[in-house]
Amino acid sequence: MRALLSGVFVAMLATQAMAGDASVVAAKVTPQADGTYRFDVTVRHGDEGWDHYADAWEMLTEDGKVLAVRTLAHPHVNEQPFTRSLSGVQVPAGMDRVVIRARDSVHGYGGETLTVDLPDR
Repeated sequence: MRALLSGVFVAMLATQAMAGDASVVAAKVTPQADGTYRFDVTVRHGDEGWDHYADAWEMLTEDGKVLAVRTLAHPHVNEQPFTRSLSGVQVPAGMDRVVIRARDSVHGYGGETLTVDLPDR
């Protein structure tokens, strides 16, 4: 019985970890003619439905200032990982990279982040 309960407990922890923090797994940065950037960001999260899903990603300076946020309007239960875009992002002169992180509706921020170099900088 103890072994069975231990197995159930471990399975519960694994399920929570899979549905836990949202992580950024890839990003493509494209400079635009107007001096802004387009970000195509791929997020992985064990979305479970409306009660627990990846609900945003954001770009930050390396010292933590938020440059832009992309809100995710619905769960992506059957689409993992998924990619969403944000255009018109202004990055201050002198910066040559940004940090991208994802958020989920239960845990907030906390998964894997990605630091990307800006092309043409």
